Amino acid sequence: MQPDTVIRALGALAQEHRLAAFRLLVVAGPDGMPAGAIAEELGLPASSMSFHLAQLVHAGLATQRRQSRSIIYAADFDAMRGVMGYLTDNCCGGASCDPAIAAPASACG
Repeated sequence: MQPDTVIRALGALAQEHRLAAFRLLVVAGPDGMPAGAIAEELGLPASSMSFHLAQLVHAGLATQRRQSRSIIYAADFDAMRGVMGYLTDNCCGGASCDPAIAAPASACG
């Protein structure tokens, strides 16, 4: 993943309503949620929610599809994993930080 892509994703998440919407989409899973349900859940006007969801789509963190008269948004889990992978690449000097794998006490303290 390129640094500019990660910066765009992190920038999109650096706003409370977009972060909350993205977390809802993660919980919803691959089926996603209609924009109206997201707005209702977060207590935001539909026009504001549309703006925030568009920002998540533009950042590559969410996808949208039309289903009848609704627009369904879903988290892009590959993109999410890509951002997480970028942020944790070379973590602990390349040693495993997985607590299930025994590591020296000084690693990832």
